[in-house]
Amino acid sequence: MDVIDSLESLEVGLGQQIKQLRIRLNLSQEELSGKANVSISALKNLEGGKGSSLATLMLVVRALNRSDWFKQLCPTPTVSPMARVTLGRDRPARSRVSRRVKEGGDV
Repeated sequence: MDVIDSLESLEVGLGQQIKQLRIRLNLSQEELSGKANVSISALKNLEGGKGSSLATLMLVVRALNRSDWFKQLCPTPTVSPMARVTLGRDRPARSRVSRRVKEGGDV
């Protein structure tokens, strides 16, 4: 499959999901475009998979109350509990106390 074909299919699939959600919420294109503050033609292009700006996508998704989609795209990196345990094992255990330096600089 060509990269362009896969990008086009992704755009079409995303547009279909947005359209289905709009219909499920019983919103017309005019109502959603007004709520998202984008033009009707921009919304039609987005739903049709004909290209759209990232700003339009974000405004429409936010107007559909689905900002959680973006969190799935860019999750906050976390350290799993098992990784935390593993990280602790990599350090050698301390075998003695550090030397204290006297005020005069002598050890």
